[in-house]
Amino acid sequence: MRTRRSVRRPAPALAALLLAAALALTGCSAGDDASGGSSSAADKGADSKGVSGEAAPGGTGSGAKAAAPPKLAASHIIRTASLTVQVKDVPKALDQARTGVENAGGYVGDETTTRDAEGHERTRVVLRVPAEKYDGVLAELEGSGKLLDRSSKAEDVTDQVVDVESRIKTQRASVARIRELMDQAGKLSDVVTLEGELSTRQADLESLLARQKSLKDRTSLATITLSLSETPVKKAAEDDDPGFVDALAGGWNAFVTMLRWLAVAIGAVLPFAAVAALIVLLWLRVVRPRLPRRPAAVPATTALGPLPTARPAPESTQPRHPGEGD
Repeated sequence: MRTRRSVRRPAPALAALLLAAALALTGCSAGDDASGGSSSAADKGADSKGVSGEAAPGGTGSGAKAAAPPKLAASHIIRTASLTVQVKDVPKALDQARTGVENAGGYVGDETTTRDAEGHERTRVVLRVPAEKYDGVLAELEGSGKLLDRSSKAEDVTDQVVDVESRIKTQRASVARIRELMDQAGKLSDVVTLEGELSTRQADLESLLARQKSLKDRTSLATITLSLSETPVKKAAEDDDPGFVDALAGGWNAFVTMLRWLAVAIGAVLPFAAVAALIVLLWLRVVRPRLPRRPAAVPATTALGPLPTARPAPESTQPRHPGEGD
């Protein structure tokens, strides 16, 4: 009985210990791969140095074959350019640009066309062309009309591409290890823990894959933003000596302008005149009839005509004494 207990006890503890060790190893896989890559690079550098060091003396004295130079890594460059070209016919130039890009293996992206007040058409289009045919397409677009503005940019993202590829490789190995542990897990709690870890690492892997796809698209296809503007039509030179028709047209324009300003003035004064007329109408029809009227004095008349009105005698300013004038 004791021997059976001693055999059964270490099984769960041993499984938990193996699970923890596996998680620790998968967590440190990125650092191990990076260190392994650096050590391998160092070993390669050392080997190359050793070969070159041994080949140099033999090459000078004994005619031994020189060591082959190391192959350079492919560069990944994002190329972008912006062109502003003035052409005579915008639709025709746009069709030519679209045909040239499609023949080169690219495609046309966003396109915007506007027309100004004078009727001149302007078009802005985004073109995607293969990187190896970028220079030829750019030169062809520049020669389609009068070049007004040009700007280009090249960004080296080789380090980013290499880093993303390395991280994707490490993340895929980590996901595979988690799945192996899930197959070996016997407890429900261990399975739940491993599923959460697997979801997190798969999300990280999908993010890295999306970034890799974006870098591949931007490095394999260059972006050219082309702006096409129409050449303005030059007006014919006008005759400096005016004739009778010019004078008649000028007089008619002046007359029409005067009528227009007169109409504007009448329109501005009309509201005030309407209010004043309304006030006068109210005064005559409503207010004035209600005011009290004074009776007019009728003068006395005779056969010979109206009698003169007697004026009152002026009173004496001196006081009258008793007995005077009686």
